Amino acid sequence: MKVLLISANTEPINMPIIPVGLGAVATATARAGHEVELVDLMDVRDTRSVIKQAIGRVQPDVIGISVRNIDDQNMKQPQFLLDQVKAVISDCRSFTDTPIILGGAGYSVFPESALAYLKADMGIQGEGEIAFPALLGLMEQDADLSGVPGLYVAGVGPQAKTKFVKSLDLLPLPDADLWSPLPLREQDLWMPVQTRRGCPMRCSYCSTSCIEGSIIRKRNPKIVIDALVSLVERGFRHFFFTDNIFNIPHTYARELCHTMADRELDIVWRCIIYPGKIDEALVKEMARAGCTEVSLGFESGSERMLKLMNKTFTPEDIRRASDMLAGHGIHQMGFLLLGGPGETQESVEESLAFADSLQVDAMKITAGLRIYPHTALAKKALSEGKITPHDNLLFPTFYIVSELEDWLWKIVSRWMDDRPHWMT
Repeated sequence: MKVLLISANTEPINMPIIPVGLGAVATATARAGHEVELVDLMDVRDTRSVIKQAIGRVQPDVIGISVRNIDDQNMKQPQFLLDQVKAVISDCRSFTDTPIILGGAGYSVFPESALAYLKADMGIQGEGEIAFPALLGLMEQDADLSGVPGLYVAGVGPQAKTKFVKSLDLLPLPDADLWSPLPLREQDLWMPVQTRRGCPMRCSYCSTSCIEGSIIRKRNPKIVIDALVSLVERGFRHFFFTDNIFNIPHTYARELCHTMADRELDIVWRCIIYPGKIDEALVKEMARAGCTEVSLGFESGSERMLKLMNKTFTPEDIRRASDMLAGHGIHQMGFLLLGGPGETQESVEESLAFADSLQVDAMKITAGLRIYPHTALAKKALSEGKITPHDNLLFPTFYIVSELEDWLWKIVSRWMDDRPHWMT
């Protein structure tokens, strides 16, 4: 089949993004024997013209559209991003009646409601590298689609339960040639790389299990290094490990860093660290392998609030991690998440003072927690009457302790006044 894949994301939020998830699906689809073209709309101003040209050029039998972000998680001025995707789908409809299939991280959190809102034909929740080629094969034969894992059909609903492969080595990394025609949009463009999927931590507000499952699955470090080498050969030097928790499992993280360092790749990279599972030996290996920056998502400086968020680390663990990272010259972006269940003025002030005492180079503060379905936070919000069973959480919906709302914006603003490295 002729397949056109479109990355509909046009909002960088924190940084420009290369659609590596869709790239992996493109690679898997091509290996299954289909003709594939990938179109990235990130830097495109006239998206309608680009879509028209791509459809005219490819004459696709199927169009796959990746949905990365639903909104920007900003409670004060939320930016709903699905209308951009809706416009892309509308443009596709105006040029062809080809079936449109959705996928991507954002779609996987809201598979039924996003499909209905965007008015596509089908959607795949979870890992598209297996499900999408399988779906194409069945469509090609005009066969029954009910066995495709994670498939949703408009007006019908889910067809089969979402499944996650046991080993990531069964899934291809994106072919590096997908990116070589792309201009390096900025000299410091960070190429995403994923070595693990799944997160067992079950933080009270997190939707990762809907996207990747709750069991950690790892790639063979040699496969990761070979992919990095291929990208370095094409001019990339900055990498972002998108793993939700780079340092878990600890032994795997050390092996990966040791292998990177030994290969002397001449790269710099950043990652996301879980503060409670890190030691001096790992930090040393990270620095030796080229790590220059980490996201340290500690979320609170209050031990009580950390427990309520289902974190398994303490403020002392956070401080120890921050000191070790600073000692090895690794920059840190800290994160606070304020206003959730159980928050008080005292715990907010405790968190702000704690964050101020750390050796972080930048601090991002979020007031109000985005409510995602199937989370402990959603259950709490439901029990308190902040949401109802009939609310469509696809549209930005937030939890904040009512008594704190006005005060919280003011206190955060006051702390930020003389701290230029803090942001919201």
